[in-house]
Amino acid sequence: MMAQALVGAFSSLTLWPPSTSNSSCGRTQFRRQQPLLLRRSAQALAIHPRRTAKIVASSTRVHCSGKDDNSVTVVREGSVSVILLAGGKGKRMGASMPKQYLPLLGQPIALYSFYTFSQMREVKEIIVVCDPSYKDIFEDTKEEIQVDLKFTLPGKERQDSVYSGLQAVDSGSELVCIHDSARPLVSRGDIEKVLKDGWENGAAVLGVPVKATIKEANSESFVVRTLDRKTLWEMQTPQVIKPSLLKRGFELVNRP
Repeated sequence: MMAQALVGAFSSLTLWPPSTSNSSCGRTQFRRQQPLLLRRSAQALAIHPRRTAKIVASSTRVHCSGKDDNSVTVVREGSVSVILLAGGKGKRMGASMPKQYLPLLGQPIALYSFYTFSQMREVKEIIVVCDPSYKDIFEDTKEEIQVDLKFTLPGKERQDSVYSGLQAVDSGSELVCIHDSARPLVSRGDIEKVLKDGWENGAAVLGVPVKATIKEANSESFVVRTLDRKTLWEMQTPQVIKPSLLKRGFELVNRP
C-alpha cells in the first residue's frame, strides 16, 4: 500500500559506481561484486525497497557521466539510527527458524550486518525489530559494540515493522538507515555511499541492474511488451532517508 501510494512522488534518481574492495561483514571477510547505488531525491519516500556512472533521470530523459563520486559530503559521527529488520518468519525458506537466524560460518546471518553497522562512526544506535524470543542473539553482543541497542516488535507487514522501529529512533538522529538482516554481505563502503547520498538527496537506496528478461502482460496473461532492462533496477538495502521524510511518508499513507 505504501509503495503504491508514494510511487508518484519520484522526481529523480541517481546511480553510482561500485567499489571492488574486500567487504568486511562483522567477524568474517567476504570478497564480492558490490551493487550499484541508486539514489533518490528528497521526494522519493517509498519505503519498500554502480560501473562508473552518474545517472540523473526524470520521467522523460536519462543523463550519464563517467565520473567517480568525489564529493566531500561528510555524515556526522553518531547521527544515524539503524533500523535492522529481523522479524521476518522466512516461511518460503522452509527452515526450522527464520532465515536471518540460520548459522553462517558459525554465526547467525543477522549478526553479520549488525556488526558491520555497529563498527561505523556514523551510527549512534541500532534498533532491532524482532520477535522477543530472538533478542538474546543481539543482547549477547553488548560488550562487543559501542552503539546503543534498542528493540521493538515486528508488525504484520514490512512497512509496519519499519514504522515500529521508527518510533524508537532518537530525536536527534539526522538519518534513518533501514536494512534487512537477511542480507549479510552489505559492505561498509556501500553503506557509507548510501548514507552520504541520503544526506545530500533526502533519501537513497542500494540497487543492482536487472539481468532477467521482464515481460509486461495484460489481464488475460498475454504479453504486451518487453521492458527495457537498461531502465530497471532491483532494489536492495540499506534504504536511507531523513527522519522527517519517513514520518511524512507514513502520514500520507496512514491518513483517512
